[in-house]
Amino acid sequence: MMALSRRIQEIIELEKPDILHAHSPILNAIPALRLGRKLRIPVVYEIRAFWEDAAVDHGTYSEDSWKFKLVRLIETWICRKADHVGVLCCGLKEDLIKRGISPKKITVVYNGVDVEDFNACEPDAEYLKAWDLNGKKVIGFIGSFYRYEGLDLLINAFSQISTTMPDAMLLLVGGGEVERELKDQVQRLNLTDKVIIPGRISHDRIPGVYALIDLMVYPRYSMRLTELVTPLKPLEAMAMGKALIASDVGGHKELIKHEQTGFLFPAGNVSALAESLECLLKDGTLRKKLETQGLEWVKANHTWDKTTSVYTEIYAKALEKC
Repeated sequence: MMALSRRIQEIIELEKPDILHAHSPILNAIPALRLGRKLRIPVVYEIRAFWEDAAVDHGTYSEDSWKFKLVRLIETWICRKADHVGVLCCGLKEDLIKRGISPKKITVVYNGVDVEDFNACEPDAEYLKAWDLNGKKVIGFIGSFYRYEGLDLLINAFSQISTTMPDAMLLLVGGGEVERELKDQVQRLNLTDKVIIPGRISHDRIPGVYALIDLMVYPRYSMRLTELVTPLKPLEAMAMGKALIASDVGGHKELIKHEQTGFLFPAGNVSALAESLECLLKDGTLRKKLETQGLEWVKANHTWDKTTSVYTEIYAKALEKC
């Protein structure tokens, strides 16, 4: 933080900014606040997730530990001291309000999608052939393999429907902490010819991979992080014109309206997920409805132009306090 403070001061002397905009975690905010108060420059602090919650999921420390409580305390203190606070979603805003932060100094800066990068396109021909997906019904997930994503739940649900739907395939694209566990699970369930886990794929080929998939799935488990924070990937799926199924955690419910822009199932319920998969794979009319309405909704509410426009308001409010 001392090194960051020195670097920020160098930039301040060079650029003479009107506002300092610090992004979470607190390691960035503390130096920015220190210099902002010293040089009388307003400070905006932006939070995309509470880092203490992410640390709990990663096993760094537990929710009742002194480290968790300390990071939470400092984060709350920073939000009180900052001139304005930006947060990713309403879940984070409500949590800060409960901590005593005035709602007047909190503005939601929603996730956005670059519609030039994510829009309907032709399937990636090379992967279509290599993964033998031609004529198959493909269930997919694209993202990081964190434990809270619930991919083990998805594999178990897929196992339940694979015998009655022999043309169904499961494609899990990405990587992360539970990748080895997922591959072992696939082997135990004798699904190696039905589940494809190709690893990470370059960003420029992701739209072509989306185009291979009939149904995207986001089976997140319920925990503080998933209840409070909205993910980006369902928005990408909607922008690609894909129907999706997601668990009913708070972060998903803020983005997805059941049977309108997606399909929600009770978090952690394997049987309910399996039923949802079977329902949507068989009901092409409902799937098409979700594809169309999801695409319309994301274009109306979550393009980059739309979501970044609130920074004008945030900076104006911060400058008012000078």
